[in-house]
Amino acid sequence: MTKPISPLRIPEEAKDRIRTLFMAKHALFGGGMHPEDGNHAIYHHEVRTTLEGLGLNLEFANHYEVLFEKPDVDFVFPLLNRGGFVNSEMLIPILCNKHAIPYLGAMPFLRGLGDDKSVSKLVCEHAGVPTAPWFCYRRGAPIREDDLPVKDAGRWVIKPNASSASWGITDASNWVEVANAVWHIHTEGHDAIVEPYLNGYDVQCAFITIEDEPIALPMLWYEREDTQRLWTYYEKRDLVENKEKAALKRFDDSDLAPKIEAMARKVAQEFVPFDYGRIEFRLDLETGDINFIEINLNCNLWSEKVMAKAAAKAGFSHADLLETLLAESWRRNGLIAAG
Repeated sequence: MTKPISPLRIPEEAKDRIRTLFMAKHALFGGGMHPEDGNHAIYHHEVRTTLEGLGLNLEFANHYEVLFEKPDVDFVFPLLNRGGFVNSEMLIPILCNKHAIPYLGAMPFLRGLGDDKSVSKLVCEHAGVPTAPWFCYRRGAPIREDDLPVKDAGRWVIKPNASSASWGITDASNWVEVANAVWHIHTEGHDAIVEPYLNGYDVQCAFITIEDEPIALPMLWYEREDTQRLWTYYEKRDLVENKEKAALKRFDDSDLAPKIEAMARKVAQEFVPFDYGRIEFRLDLETGDINFIEINLNCNLWSEKVMAKAAAKAGFSHADLLETLLAESWRRNGLIAAG
């Protein structure tokens, strides 16, 4: 199980010396709910104020164009991930690579690999980690019933192959409904992944890297009242009332938790170095079945979400978490000496 860890600290001289560019869609918004992005704006504002509280030498930007020419900075902290176009997760790391500027998080290819739900499942299979059957209907390719995973599943889940916060998720009980859902996602400009619906609970495995090794934070799970119900993007962003306020609690089952953590470590090792990420599994308590669902590199760092909640269980404040992420990334990128 997870071992006790302590926050990393940034030398005071480095806080002033290293010019850090914080990039987020709502980096300049000033806090409060956003009419389209909801609590995402609160999240970006909170990270900004936490970084300011660390006494860092900061600049701020809310658009990609700041990296079209090389900016006068030493490091980029990217939260401008969902840019409104496919594969936007990779753009900031690519532009940083072009200018030889180090940045927080995984390299572009790994970001894209993690963002592609279908290909990340192939990585899990390579690592020997179970995942439910799936098929990715790529935009522009035929939509064929023969490719449907588990023909007699009775219920399938369809969602954009690269999305977050359950944007675009729906379910279907027959092929016509599946095909229509896939077609709709294609019209939005995205590939669609289809899986049989897995009953159970979402177990969240948050990792940070320290000295290039993935370190598991305490495992969490959503203790839900109704495991058959799909959560929507609008509920997760607090744009509508969440009809089911599931509790995010520590998952420490003496038999199942070690099994899930061992699987999560295998997955995490495939993506090193990534600085931080969240790996999600679906657990059926009735059957004991455990299946990989997705990995989210550079996941949400808001204090109300899994990464910060898991870090808090390990004794980290929000500031401790962000400082640790930066200290490790700065060491890895040669901006500060190894501690």
